[in-house]
Amino acid sequence: MKSMTGYGKAFAEKEGRKIVVELKAVNHRFLDLNFKLPRAFAAFEDKIRRIVSARVVRGHVDVFLTYADNGLRPKRVDADLQLAKGILDCAELLKNEFDLINDFQLTSLMKTPDVVTVTFDDDAPEILEALLSEAVAEAAEKLDEMRVAEGARLAADMCARIDEIENVLQSVKARAPFVAAEYRKKLAERIREAVGNSVEVDEARLLNEAAFFADKSNIDEEIERLASHIAQARKIMAQGGECGKKLDFLIQEFNRETNTICSKSNDLSLTEYGLKLKNEIEKLREQVQNIE
Repeated sequence: MKSMTGYGKAFAEKEGRKIVVELKAVNHRFLDLNFKLPRAFAAFEDKIRRIVSARVVRGHVDVFLTYADNGLRPKRVDADLQLAKGILDCAELLKNEFDLINDFQLTSLMKTPDVVTVTFDDDAPEILEALLSEAVAEAAEKLDEMRVAEGARLAADMCARIDEIENVLQSVKARAPFVAAEYRKKLAERIREAVGNSVEVDEARLLNEAAFFADKSNIDEEIERLASHIAQARKIMAQGGECGKKLDFLIQEFNRETNTICSKSNDLSLTEYGLKLKNEIEKLREQVQNIE
């Protein structure tokens, strides 16, 4: 079982070339990769996606890549004249439209991203691709290691939450059989307080009312279903793998049964147990949101 949160960083270098890759992952309903790459590496997005998706199934992953070349190979400086002209025209338009001073200088233009690019004459794509693959694979491995470690911590906490839910459910199960009998006793006492001892209480009518209450407030089915969900949650966690969506659905069923128990409850103790269940289930749900 893995967490969806993690971080991995790695680099690869050869003959003065150095590629640094950072992967940052957070929760998401499905796999969503966000690339922040130098323009020269845009063609490698699909390759990066394949490497990362081999280890990550769900989560939002930011991919950061930086490239440096300290080699002494021949360099070529190119200017994008069309882009430069467009920027200058835009500056002139803004100056005229808003009556501003055009202080856009040559230095500013050259510092504008992609206007001036420096490349190496012998930058073979296969060399860059090999370095990229090495760095991304190592970063993905480190990311996965962190997600596994975090997943183990989440699993331990979730097991403790499930144990507590089961303990509270056992208290509910032990208390439930006494609710109807106590209701019958309280009802008889209220009737006697109202009419006094001079009037005989109709036991048949009293039993009928108690039976109706017992049927209306019976939570045996909810207790059994919640116990079954607890067993299923433990089984899913023991299997590991991509269990986040399954557990998320199961937690909804936990809530459904607990809400029914609370709505049927006409007993202070059962209400308190129900609130404890809801509290623990909410904490469990928050942890499940982090599971892949």
